[in-house]
Amino acid sequence: MTILSPAKTMDMDVADSPVDSSRPRLGTNTKQLAEELRGYSAKKLGSLMSISDKLALLNEDRWQTFGEKSNPRGPAAICFRGDVYQGLEAWSLDKRSLSWAQDHVRILSGLYGLLRPMDVIQPYRLEMGTRLKTDSGSNLYDFWGDSITKTLKKDLAAVKATTLVNLASDEYAKALQLDKLGVDVINVKFLQKDAGREKFISFFAKRARGLMARWMSTDRPSKPADLSGFNLEGYRIKKSASSENELVFVRPKPAAKKKAS
Repeated sequence: MTILSPAKTMDMDVADSPVDSSRPRLGTNTKQLAEELRGYSAKKLGSLMSISDKLALLNEDRWQTFGEKSNPRGPAAICFRGDVYQGLEAWSLDKRSLSWAQDHVRILSGLYGLLRPMDVIQPYRLEMGTRLKTDSGSNLYDFWGDSITKTLKKDLAAVKATTLVNLASDEYAKALQLDKLGVDVINVKFLQKDAGREKFISFFAKRARGLMARWMSTDRPSKPADLSGFNLEGYRIKKSASSENELVFVRPKPAAKKKAS
């Protein structure tokens, strides 16, 4: 099983999916957060989330109408359109691959806790690192406590997984108590080689996380050793830098795209 982070960019105008949608499992918690944020003005939201006045006004409106039937909705993996999800490209997966992802891919979310790819969501912005005070504590890590970990542990048991591939950012992975999942955890690092040096470039690393989740959905690796076969967009395993707990993939710097004449 693998975990991903969500994306700030969303697109609710999506095509029908070949796989049935599902409902988020931690809805009671989501409603609590939405109710808390419903009382925030645009100015307060801007300060809380460090966003522009325009985005603050947009999100004030979202929280005021959150839960209404007229709100746009869609499956999480298809609605998220950030760098990770441009790599995953769930909207182009076939039925078999999307069904595998529904069982084996999980998305960590500040608002929904833990999402399956086809869980239906509404537009929102709430990053896991947000210092939102609730009755549970001073931030979202306090709010979610061990509920995300418990839900993920059940999901791991349901598919008899013995390994979790961590493709989430540090901000989101901190919402999990990884040592309580009862499975091996493999972290993954993506680097790009340029002028003889291997560099971590955030934009490309995010996309690569989605690419690996896509590759897993289409190739369906059955054991940790199979993960070294990931090879999309020029990435190759660097065995000398990898270990049982961390896989390192490197690719050459892509050639610059030619400008249209």
